[in-house]
Amino acid sequence: MENSIQDKNSVGTGGISKEILKDLYSKAEKAVVNAYVPYSHFRVGAALLTGDGEVFVGVNVENRSFGATNCAERTAVFSAVAAGKKDFTALAVCAPDADYPVPPCGICRQVISEFMDKDVPVVFGPVWEKTVFSSVSGLYPEDSLHELAK
Repeated sequence: MENSIQDKNSVGTGGISKEILKDLYSKAEKAVVNAYVPYSHFRVGAALLTGDGEVFVGVNVENRSFGATNCAERTAVFSAVAAGKKDFTALAVCAPDADYPVPPCGICRQVISEFMDKDVPVVFGPVWEKTVFSSVSGLYPEDSLHELAK
């Protein structure tokens, strides 16, 4: 868990200001140094903002058995859930080893859609200047099976 961030005058993408999103992205960027990537050498950091202003970070953690690898986005979500948090308001993902903005993978999109409303902002990029602003529904427009949670 990182320091909390909050803005009482939230405006912008998904009701979250660009300043908040930039700060969140910065936390994802700082987390990248802890990525464990001895096989792909492709570091990813994620920062997840909760409704009460706490930030949970995650990094990708690889394993010789690639199926046992965990992405940064899921690491952040799972850490937050383990701490009792399920109200998420923004997600930032930094992949500094990429030449272009790399969005969350399909498995991460599924997990993101499980815990976040469709209008929650998701920003991703190799550096802030190349960041793409999206939302959960932008990443996963045809989400399904929410009726199972009822």
